[in-house]
Amino acid sequence: MPSDPRQRRAARHAQPAGDPAAAPPRKKPITVDRITDAALQVVATEGYDALTIRRVAAVLGTGPSSLYAHIVSKEDIDDLLVGRLCSEVVLPEPDPATWREQIRDVYGQIRDQYLKYPGVSRAALGVVPTNLSALRVREGLLAILLAGGIPPQSAAWVLDALSLYVSAYALEQSLVQQRRTRPDQEWVIGREELIRRFTALPADTFPQTRRHAAELTSGTGHDRFDFTLGLITDNLTRSAPEPGTG
Repeated sequence: MPSDPRQRRAARHAQPAGDPAAAPPRKKPITVDRITDAALQVVATEGYDALTIRRVAAVLGTGPSSLYAHIVSKEDIDDLLVGRLCSEVVLPEPDPATWREQIRDVYGQIRDQYLKYPGVSRAALGVVPTNLSALRVREGLLAILLAGGIPPQSAAWVLDALSLYVSAYALEQSLVQQRRTRPDQEWVIGREELIRRFTALPADTFPQTRRHAAELTSGTGHDRFDFTLGLITDNLTRSAPEPGTG
């Protein structure tokens, strides 16, 4: 403390010495979870077609090279997306008495997860799932079918068929919803207009389409989805022979 009173007073009123230049805040480290979050954000806001490694890196505020410490390719991001959505699926304890209902419920959950993110079901098409969360769901579905008495190979093949259908259904729904938001896509029309067009077709060329226009355009919500899953599961029997052995 200075001995001179004036110096002491000046010291009390002096501005504090400036702190050394503060270091810029450290960026959050890039992790697999953050990459998945960013990828889902891109799909939710821009659609699956916009999903690229460069776009995900931009959302994270970094360059594409930062992501390659955690992923190898765009297909890796697809695998992460499917795994994240599958992690939200609740699996029941397999019940031989209600196995058909359980299968429909689980696939209904998968459908709803896909529909949250326009076009994301494309990530599940044409790939063998390797993400542990996706494998958990497949294991659970297989256990339900086996509990219902379905032979292992039949169970494996029906899982492929159902998974393909659910992915395709969700993709179609996403495409229709996307096109309905674009004014230049006038071909996306409602049921009444479809019936009008079908019944106006030449009777000698399209007799069945004209006669059954109402049935051809029937169904609301997920009616057709539920019908198709029921069609497949209701025709599975405990005594079904292994394919190629009957």
